[in-house]
Amino acid sequence: MAPLTRCRALNSIPQPAAAKYYGQRATKGGLIISEATVICPQGYGFPHTPGIHTKEQVKAWKPIVEAVHDKGGLFVCQLWHVGRVSHPDFQPNGEAPVSASAIAIDGKLMTPDGSKPYTVPRALEEAELPGLIEDYRKAARNALDAGFDAVEAHFANGYLVEQFFKCSTNKRTDRYGGPIDNRCRLGIEIMDALIAEVGKDKVGVRLSPFGGASQAYDSHPYATYCFFIEEMNKRSIAYIHMIEPRAKGKEGAASPVAEFSNEHHDETLEVFRKAWHGVFFVAGGYNTELGVRAVAASHADAVAFGRRFLATPDMVKRVQLGAPLNQYHRATFYTQDQVVGYLDYPTLEDNGNNLVGAERQGSKHCMDCSGGAGHADDDSSSCARRREMAAQRAIKS
Repeated sequence: MAPLTRCRALNSIPQPAAAKYYGQRATKGGLIISEATVICPQGYGFPHTPGIHTKEQVKAWKPIVEAVHDKGGLFVCQLWHVGRVSHPDFQPNGEAPVSASAIAIDGKLMTPDGSKPYTVPRALEEAELPGLIEDYRKAARNALDAGFDAVEAHFANGYLVEQFFKCSTNKRTDRYGGPIDNRCRLGIEIMDALIAEVGKDKVGVRLSPFGGASQAYDSHPYATYCFFIEEMNKRSIAYIHMIEPRAKGKEGAASPVAEFSNEHHDETLEVFRKAWHGVFFVAGGYNTELGVRAVAASHADAVAFGRRFLATPDMVKRVQLGAPLNQYHRATFYTQDQVVGYLDYPTLEDNGNNLVGAERQGSKHCMDCSGGAGHADDDSSSCARRREMAAQRAIKS
């Protein structure tokens, strides 16, 4: 399960309903990556998001982690600092958000007082960076103290470390700006701190070379990210988790579709897959069929599902059986309701759906996860077996 911000925390403390939410989606041997979890007071930029930097937060996370472990699942805490994707309303003492350079995002964000324009961030002083690295280290220790099995450094989606990685957001002239090795320096130093604190086998990283989220772009993403990946090869971290380019993505009413081929454009994760010597996760608009194909073709060792998993608590079971998934409801993604759009998505049992019986009786279509497409019954057994095998491989990874 991919990391999914849900905005259900209260005063940055995750609430008891989160235990049921994650527990509903946990499966023996399955891997859940937590919603992005803030490492320090300066790292917030969205309402009602949880942290992992206080004793109260650590205490609140413990029963949530236990709910996943009770189902036999593994739980990874994603460590987050938004950098400039914030506003003084979120910052201690109303100060400016921080970033690699003093370059504002063009647009608005939602603050506790409504929608407001982004402000110009303050460029972090080089002398401040050891303190930031220490915040990551402490957060990793707190995560393991809360019971998490590992941590994932969130270096994607235009947030702080990606603001250092990418040339559109990093105009520094010190050791942390300019050439690729300098722009990657902070990320590498953070990873070293995490490894030193919890061990290389308990540290992963999420990257988005092509995303462009929050106007963070790089002119040479292959060179930049291959350099960083080679540094991670030297450290043998647990995994790298990459977000697919969305140039071929298609957003429908209920289900985006992503391809992993390079048929019509030049942006592909294949270069990074080959450069990285370890476990490789991908995410970004996959449906079940494409996820199975990605794993079967060795495009990835596992596929992380986000919105589809959000809407389908028993997704692993449905993938194994070839059952259709629930449609997600975008309007409830980021509300503070502790039930609606959070705990009330139905399972197969809730629907009274006996899929196995239907297959044995010769169902007319083998439905894919879009809930609308299918193929003739004579191909369904092969498809179901492939899906089950791929799901098992992903879970074991």
